[in-house]
Amino acid sequence: MSHAILQEQEAYLYEQVVDRITTLIDRGTLRPGERISSVRKLSSQLRVSVSTVLQAYLLLEDRGFIEARPQSGFYVKLRPRNLPPEPKSSNPSLSATKVGVAELLAKVFEAARNPDFVPLATAIPSPDLLPTKQLNRFMAWVARHRGQQGMQYDFPPGNEALRRQVARRSLDWGCSLSPGDVVTTCGAMEALNLCLRAVANPGDTIAIESPTFYGILQASLGMKALEIPTHPRDGIDLEALEHALKKNKVKACLLVPNFNNPLGSCMSDKNKKQLVEMLSRREIPLIEDDVYGDIYFGTVRPKVAKAFDKEGMVLLCSSFSKTIAPGYRVGWVAPGRFRSQIEHLKSMNTVATATLPQMAVARFLESGGYDRHLRKLRKALATQVQRVILAVSQYFPEGTRVTRPAGGFVLWVELPKRVDSIELYRKALEERISIAPGPIFSAKQNHSA
Repeated sequence: MSHAILQEQEAYLYEQVVDRITTLIDRGTLRPGERISSVRKLSSQLRVSVSTVLQAYLLLEDRGFIEARPQSGFYVKLRPRNLPPEPKSSNPSLSATKVGVAELLAKVFEAARNPDFVPLATAIPSPDLLPTKQLNRFMAWVARHRGQQGMQYDFPPGNEALRRQVARRSLDWGCSLSPGDVVTTCGAMEALNLCLRAVANPGDTIAIESPTFYGILQASLGMKALEIPTHPRDGIDLEALEHALKKNKVKACLLVPNFNNPLGSCMSDKNKKQLVEMLSRREIPLIEDDVYGDIYFGTVRPKVAKAFDKEGMVLLCSSFSKTIAPGYRVGWVAPGRFRSQIEHLKSMNTVATATLPQMAVARFLESGGYDRHLRKLRKALATQVQRVILAVSQYFPEGTRVTRPAGGFVLWVELPKRVDSIELYRKALEERISIAPGPIFSAKQNHSA
């Protein structure tokens, strides 16, 4: 048989494979986020060559039906034509205001604590996705073998083994921290709280994203919030921020450049560098919350803004609450030139971070288990996010907009203007579903739809 005939047959076969897969996707047999058969498995099932299946998969990828994930395989991809549009950039008024969402937020937390409710209001990973057994083993080990140490205060800057592991991981974020650059905290919230107290006072103005995580609003300690327009993909609008800095006396910025809550936006490295330079020229500290940075869906972990900090003006905060153990309350901060203030405030605030959880997390990181766990977690969360986006596109009313985060696990949904988010929140409670209404993400209680 001639070479030309063989090529023609192979082309016919891989087109058949393409038609078979697209039919399964169009009929909903294969849903967005689901893994499709491996190249070798489908080759065996259809009795065609591996190269034929690979050609088919590459064509399906080019057409936007599937996507390849490193060391994982091929997955059905969400296609834009099937989805509602993304939200537009926010447009808050550029004036500082006192924060006033405490009462509504308290009600949201009350519902979120109820075990009979579907918990959609808080950014807490499912227990099914956490490495509970592994952590329990490490906790038991440190209790048996380091029990006496575990019963003592781990005064600031905190557990050395944990700080060493955080410093080692900083290379992945574009930094080169040393253990001495890190102070451990009771979760990222304490880190943010300490940073605000270190760089500002009640009544001062803090620039934030709009919308922003409601916990950031609650940590403002009597300070005024200046909300800056933010794009759901690209993050804070740097031109708007620069304009606001000229018009307002801003004492600090508190931002979440990587996969923020609630938009899931991620600033480019170019914009992070520009942001740091803009603030450094004015000697305005940047408090950076990177709690979602390790939960990226692409192939490369995004850098932190701290990577471009030459003056020690960036206070980088994070924790392990979103990736391995919310209840351990193990966080940390790399506060740059503000380290002495942070250590003093930490001593006055909580004296020390709980010792045993720090030791257990450090052992988990040393073992390599954290990276293995992260690979599984990212795949699971990427799939879940895609499925929820698809559900929104199928069941929510026309005119709905939804974000497309490239990391984290939070979605921002904008409903048509006729829908009031507070009223929807109340109706959802009647159905035992807790959601987070838009106004709690704004100091001015914007985003009611």
